[in-house]
Amino acid sequence: MESLSLKNRLKVLRAERDWSQADLAARLKVSRQTVNAIETGKYDPSLPLAFEIAAVFSQPIEQVFLYEASTLSEPSTRPPRSRDGAKSSCT
Repeated sequence: MESLSLKNRLKVLRAERDWSQADLAARLKVSRQTVNAIETGKYDPSLPLAFEIAAVFSQPIEQVFLYEASTLSEPSTRPPRSRDGAKSSCT
């Protein structure tokens, strides 16, 4: 099973412009804490906010936010084995 993880380039894009988190927050009309939470992946922005962020950086949204697929192991459907290695006869 795959899970999607949202990554972003906010820190890099801010650094290229020499903006602090407070500078970006003021441009977006959000708190610095919101910018920090988005940068660190603790919070995914709403779709309108994500588009606003992309517009502030004059970047397509796909260049600011990147989905990264991570593979999760699926639960085993095999019957449990006993300690001696034989299949369990659970009914």
